[in-house]
Amino acid sequence: MSYDVIVLGAGIVGVSTALHLQERGLKVAILDRQEPGLEASYGNAGIIEKDGHVPLVIPSEIGPLIKYGSNTQVSMHYHPTMMPRLAPWLFAMWRLSTPFGIASYARRVTPLRQVSAKEHFNFAQDAGIMDKFRETGWINLYHSPKSFESTGRTLGYADEFGVDYDIVGKKELEALEPSFRFTEQDRAIHWKGCVSVSSPGGVTQAYAKLFKGRGGALLLGDARSLKQENGGWTVSSQDGPVTAPKVVIALGAWSMDLLKPFGYRFPLEVKRGYHQHFASDQGASMNRPVVDEDIGFLLTPMEDGIRLTSGIEFAARDARKTPVQIRKATKWAKKLYPLGKPVEDEPWMGFRPCFPDNLPLIEESRQHEGLYFNFGHGHMGFAVGPITGKMTADLVTGQEPCLSVDGFSSRRFF
Repeated sequence: MSYDVIVLGAGIVGVSTALHLQERGLKVAILDRQEPGLEASYGNAGIIEKDGHVPLVIPSEIGPLIKYGSNTQVSMHYHPTMMPRLAPWLFAMWRLSTPFGIASYARRVTPLRQVSAKEHFNFAQDAGIMDKFRETGWINLYHSPKSFESTGRTLGYADEFGVDYDIVGKKELEALEPSFRFTEQDRAIHWKGCVSVSSPGGVTQAYAKLFKGRGGALLLGDARSLKQENGGWTVSSQDGPVTAPKVVIALGAWSMDLLKPFGYRFPLEVKRGYHQHFASDQGASMNRPVVDEDIGFLLTPMEDGIRLTSGIEFAARDARKTPVQIRKATKWAKKLYPLGKPVEDEPWMGFRPCFPDNLPLIEESRQHEGLYFNFGHGHMGFAVGPITGKMTADLVTGQEPCLSVDGFSSRRFF
């Protein structure tokens, strides 16, 4: 089977890339080991924010370091055996946790944030799933004036880049989310321009269905079988060999499994994350995602129930599940919202592919002709997958990228 381009990876990033390539008149195949939208594209919070200019950083103050080192937090958990391997990556992240590093991140990510919802809507309208999208914003909640003071940099960037928000207290919060139990001390940011979805996995699958309906091929196979031969690329699928002159790597947390044998040493690591769905008690309901910034969990209404997501876990990608954060978060969440019984017996676990600077890699390889990279999106893959897919499609077709890719080059690592 011969195609113009093979996209390896059937998550939101890979499917979006394939759709954009298809719109340019190319014959495209997506190959993955399983059906679309079943990994990180399924398990995330489904938030498409215009805010988010400040990345996750490693603090230099001794107090927060002791807190995280205790390994008792909802927002962060680690396997001690993972720390020696992760130390260089964490050191690189710490070096970027400066005002200069944060400013660099903000200026690189803002163009993506500004158009991410629009790019989603373009696909969603064609796929007939606009009913899955909610333009209700989201709430970042803080339980004391002291913790709210930490939002100064975040609000400064929001003002600089024209992001719409309200600062709200108990009365306004109760009007926005009547089923929650807020206190007089609570303050929050209502990010009014944020869009969320009722099923990120369902959205990804609908985009894949759109791709297939337009003549695209969805193939099952092992991306690690990729070989460069006869002036192009070949990969094995369940239906036989697949060839193309160009291939895009969009495998998320599994990207380096394929690329290391080709000689690449990009500093990609995995942050594991968990979620579980719950019923609502007492006739309660939610209108939008709410993240408890002090404790480190998020609640959002989904088609399967109220999704509770935990913070990050530093552990080997394939190590056993340790969902201690979800169990702790559940106790805290029940104080805030009347969660009922869990829908699933066990929490779901997924993998965020992350570089130390929290930005993706979008690039044409300088070592292998016809090889392109679009992975490492960290916590924002679902939100920006359609726009980074468009940028990658521009690279593949030799067009000027719709947004600059300079800040997403591998040159920043070396």
